[in-house]
Parts: sequence; C-alpha cells; structure tokens
Amino acid sequence: MQNRATHHVAASHIAVVAMCSCCLVVSATDLAPSQSSRQVLWYDRPAQNWEAEALPIGNGRLGAMIFGTVEKERIQFNESSLWEGDEKDTGSYQNFGHVEVDLPQTKPVENYRRELDISRAVHTVTYASDGVTYHREAFASFPDQVMMFRFTADKPGRYTGVIAQKDAHGAKMSIALNRLTAAGQLKNGLQFESQLVVLNDGGTLEATPGGIAFQGVNSLTLMLGAGTDYLNQRGKGWRTGETPHRQVTEQIEKAAKRSYADMLTVHIKNYQSLFDRCSIHLGTTKDAIRQLSTDKRLTAYRGYQMTFSTGMGYNGNKTTDSGSSAQDPELEVLLLQYARYLMISSSRGALPANLQGLWNDSNDPPWRSDYHTDVNVQMNYWFVDHANLPECFLPFAEWLYSIRDVRRDETRNAFNVRGWTMHAENGIFGGSTWKWVNPTAAWCAQNLWDHYAFTQDKEYLRTRAYPILKELCEFWEDFLKPLPDGTLVAPKGYSPEHGPEDVDGVSHDQQLVWDLFSNTIEAAKALDVDADYRKKIESLRGRLMGPKIGKWGQLQEWMQDLDDPKDDHRHLSHMIAVHPGRQISPLTTPKLAEAAKVSMNARGDGSTGWSRAWKICIWARLQDGNRTYKILNGMLKSQITPNLFDTHPPFQIDGNFGYAAGVCEMLVQSHMGFIHLLPALPDAWPTGSIRGLCARGGFEVDMAWEKGKIVKLTIKSNLGNRCRIRSTCSLTMEGVFHPSMKSPEAGVIEFNTKAGKTYTFVGK
Repeated sequence: MQNRATHHVAASHIAVVAMCSCCLVVSATDLAPSQSSRQVLWYDRPAQNWEAEALPIGNGRLGAMIFGTVEKERIQFNESSLWEGDEKDTGSYQNFGHVEVDLPQTKPVENYRRELDISRAVHTVTYASDGVTYHREAFASFPDQVMMFRFTADKPGRYTGVIAQKDAHGAKMSIALNRLTAAGQLKNGLQFESQLVVLNDGGTLEATPGGIAFQGVNSLTLMLGAGTDYLNQRGKGWRTGETPHRQVTEQIEKAAKRSYADMLTVHIKNYQSLFDRCSIHLGTTKDAIRQLSTDKRLTAYRGYQMTFSTGMGYNGNKTTDSGSSAQDPELEVLLLQYARYLMISSSRGALPANLQGLWNDSNDPPWRSDYHTDVNVQMNYWFVDHANLPECFLPFAEWLYSIRDVRRDETRNAFNVRGWTMHAENGIFGGSTWKWVNPTAAWCAQNLWDHYAFTQDKEYLRTRAYPILKELCEFWEDFLKPLPDGTLVAPKGYSPEHGPEDVDGVSHDQQLVWDLFSNTIEAAKALDVDADYRKKIESLRGRLMGPKIGKWGQLQEWMQDLDDPKDDHRHLSHMIAVHPGRQISPLTTPKLAEAAKVSMNARGDGSTGWSRAWKICIWARLQDGNRTYKILNGMLKSQITPNLFDTHPPFQIDGNFGYAAGVCEMLVQSHMGFIHLLPALPDAWPTGSIRGLCARGGFEVDMAWEKGKIVKLTIKSNLGNRCRIRSTCSLTMEGVFHPSMKSPEAGVIEFNTKAGKTYTFVGK
C-alpha cells in the first residue's frame, strides 16, 4: 500500500481549483464547453437496416426507430411493458408495431439529410425535390407521454399519400376519422393498445380500409401513444385492473389540445434538464473529419492507423495542432453522450433498460431482449450516477423491488433457504430462467448500493436498497459452505459463462458475496440500524475465502488453480473485485492488482462489444490509461455500427452503456473513498475538460487539464459531506503550497464542505 498524507482543512479556508502546471482561477462554467452546443448523428441517405442504420427516439417508456425513407417513411415502435412471460418463465420483450407513411415520389431528390440531434433529442429529415424543400421532425415527449412526427414543406399542398399502422401481434385495427387504433392481448393475457392520431393543416383526410389518406396537405402531425395494463405489483396480479384504452386516450387527447411548437419547446427543456448536466471535451477533431456524415466519420476512424508500444499503450501519430493524439476525439465523446441520450430515452419513469434498451423489432428477439444478470443489466447502470443521471437509475431499483416475492418463493423451493437469488435471464413478472447464477442478485444489489453511494439518498436506501441487501445476505447466510478450516465458500458455483459448473469457491461468487456483505454493513451504519446483524455479517465476511494468485501469476478464476493462459473468453467474471467492485485496487492491494493485469493480458483486448467495454472499465481501474485507450479505440473500430449502436453481435445496448462507464472511470474514480482525478488518462487525450461528472459522497467535479496535467478544478458539494481528493499533482489552497503534496504517494487532501458550496484548488 502506498503512503498517503492527509490534510485537514476547514471549509472556510478553501477557494476553488486543484491542479498542476498553472495557478489560474476560473469559475465552473469556464471549465468546459456548454453542453447545449449541438451534438448530432447525421447521414446523407435513408436507413435500410433496423439494427445498424435506423435512429432511435424514446421517452423512457415509448420508443421508436426511424428510417427516413423518402417514398415511405417507416416508424417501428415499442412500449417498455409489452412482454410475454409470467412468474415462471422469463418470456421476452415484444415488438409493438410500426407506422408507414406512403409519400409517392416521382421527382429526383437532392440535398438529403437525416439526423438525430442528441443535444435536443429531436430527429429530422430534410430533402429537396422539384423545387420544394421537405422537412420531417420527430421526438418522444416525456412530459406528454406521446411521440410526435411532423411533416412540413416550404410550399403549400405538397403532401399526398396514406398513413397505415400495423400491429406486430395481429390486433384488429379500427379506423375512424383521423385515428388508427389497435387493441389486443398477448398469450399471457397482457392487454395492449396503440393509438395514432393524424392532424392536418390544409387539404383533406379520409379514413379508408388501408389507413388514413391525405390529399393536398400543407403539413401533417402524427401523435402516437401506446400502453399496456401491466402493473409492477405482484399483489395485484401484475395488472392495473383495466384496459389501457382510457390512459392512452387521455394522453393523446391532452396532447392534441396543445400546439406542436409548445410541445416541442417543453420536450427540449425537459430533456436538457438532464442531458445538459454533464459535458466532456477530449480534444478537437479537424474540420475535414468533423464535416463527414457519421457513417463516413466512423469509416475514417476505422481506417486511421495508430501505433501501440508493446501492445500496452499508445505511442505516436500525434496531431499537436488539435491538442489531441486521437484522430477524432469528438467522435469518442459523441459516443459517450449518445449513451447518456440512450439512457434518458430508455430508462425513465417506467421499466429499466433491457438488453436492447427500449428498441426491439422482433417478437423473438436475441436473448429475449431480457434483463440478463450475469453482467449485462448491471453494465447498463454502471455509469448513470457517474454521468449525472440519477433519475434514470430508479426504474432498475423499482423493478428489483417488485420481483422480490417471486424470487423468494422460487429460491426457497429450489434451495430451502431464506432470501432469494436469480437465474441469468429475467423478465418483468419475476420469471427467471435458463440457468441459476447464484450471486447475480448480489451483483444487482451492488448497483443498488452504488446509487446510494453517489446520491446519499437515505429514504431510497431505507425503502428500496437496504431491504434487498438484507434479504440477499440472508440467502448467503444459509447457503455458504464452511471448509474444514472454517473458511466460507459459495457452493455450487459457476463462472459466467464458461468453465466447470457446480464447483465451490468460484472467484466470481466469492467477490460478489464479499461486496454484498461490505455494502450491507455500510448501509446499516448509514441508517443506524441492525447493529447486531451488522456484526454478524462482518464476522461472515472475515471468514470468506479471498482472491488467490495462481501458478502463472494470474488472479485465479476458481478456487483450484485451473486457469488456462490461452483462455480468451469474453467474460471477465473473476475481475469483479477490480470493477465494478472495490476489493482489489493498485492503491490498496498492489499484488492482487498485478495478478489481475496478468489475467487481463491473457484474455486479450478483443472480443464482443460489451466485453470490450468491461475491459475499458477494468484497465481504467488498474490505472493504465494507454492500455485502456487501446481497447476503447479498438471497440470503436470493430463493434460500433453506423447508427452508433454497440454490437455483440447482434445489437446489445450494454456495450454503449459500458463504454460510457469506461470513459468516466478513466477521468474520475471515487470507489476507494476519495475522488481520484485522471486516474487513467491516456496520451491520446493530453488536453481536455469535464463538467458535471459525479463522485460518490454527493460531489460534482469540473476539471480541465493540459499536457496531461490538471490546471483547473472545482468541486461542488451537494450534501456537505467531508471531501477527499487524490491527484498526482502538487496542490495549493488559496495560493498556499503544501510540500507534502509533492509526490504521488502523498496525493490525498481532505477537507470539510457545506451543502451547495463550490470549492476551488490551484496546482503548483
């Protein structure tokens, strides 16, 4: 363990900014570009492929993929609770249907542009034909709970065609005046309904057997609403007790009373209240690259050759005029901000983001488009609090809370123990199938604790997280197995998703149980409850078999030294103690951290999209910025489709979310009890800034750096907790230099804070 000097400083003695090479004091708003600057994905042709080219919109519950085809606009849509399955079977997430707008086009099209502005959450299509400029606009409104699609032109009467809606489950379509309604029932009895209302300016509308025909219209506005009778309460049979007709109708009719312009304004303001909290700048991309369409920009990125010394770090091809060693650092930031856009769009006020977020065009999707709990759904939520989106975490907590009783019943029947656990595949009714992976519930609970660690929300901890933590501890109290020497191991284990099954002491299991016990102990302390039970868990944690180093210097994946140095499996299950856990760190357990590096080197840098994303997170925690960037660079080159979706293949959104988590970990870490600044900064990002990244304890970090050295820092304390900061730079407070801060080994400073206050440090 490295030595760490600590300074205790009264809050009244601190100004605002910590760093290295200069003593410039600035305000928080100076630290990074405003997030309101437009960030867009754009293309010069319509989408042909749903998975790789169509673009997503969503309001957390309703979502759509838009193709932008000139002759026939296609809008495939979803609603997050349209699920098959029950308490016994996971079931699968379902496609809801699609809308088609036939627009006969006989003249050539010019200046086509399709774009998704993620700074406003608005999708647009523009093109010119026969002297007329056409414009389409789409968004999914969280305040109004409908999706809006508007078609306009710069000359009157230019829209003629037919609007049709097709339900993915063969529901009967009713057509009346300007409304298309589809209502039906899934095999499990879940009732669903969608309504599409068409409003026209000028021209005529006519209900026909094939849909709603429009003739000579100046503009069209489509409002799409959908819902089911799902309710996340087992005691009420998972149903609201009424059809979704009333709620969908009320949402549509309420929206229809407002102007489109007003709805758009409210939507953007609401969306930006979340999105604009955080911005990142990692260097400037050259204009010639920035001006390319997104697909061509990604192609250019893939063709850019970088050199990496000894396979471990970046070492060359620097473009010093841009302030970055990367060819397109703005694309790297765009992919992170796209993850934030996707999270806001797929996990807000409803069910959590699933394996495809919110978007699915199949009734038999890959892996059921489920809540996969042997890494995937956990990965979805690693970054949300870090990236200043705490509201988006709550659907995950509510889902876990809702399925507890179902999981408890099945667990008791299977193992005759208290508490509960899960299989690897999980649905919205508590059904859990495919394979028991006993610690996966503890892994989900790790996310629950982390949300509290960031937000310090004690009401959430008391009513949602702690009850689950305690129940899962009860499972392991009953399930752990003592070895002859009294050491406790998890029996009947499995290291997802390979290796021997039904073996004792699997590292994946041991690490997650250690983490569960540690988090439960801290939760009980925070709530000042269960003192005796806390001591019991502390005793059990002390008896757990810990991480082991094997014969070739690796971190063992199993209790027995079975690891194969040629094993490059996509799962990194024995790395949980490094990330997302906190049992292993270069700062506290350097020998184990080195063993983790040996194992990670054996696994290699390639693999599926989500696996690469996890590798980014792990190498960032191991504080090797250049190795981390090498994997990040490779992920963009091989696992990102033209619409910037991550692919396993096929499409899995966990890779998008895991990528965002990795970038956040490279810049700010806080899992070891202090805010660690630039712990894994690569040579490729020598100059940059962040605004609004969060740290555990209720802090927000704004920071700028030049030539790899921090030059500006502000810490905002949201809750008034004591703050600890670690930096490799020498720090001063109000111009006072502290010699003990000169060396990296003495890089922690500690001070009191007041809620709502901002603190500035300057570097020497």
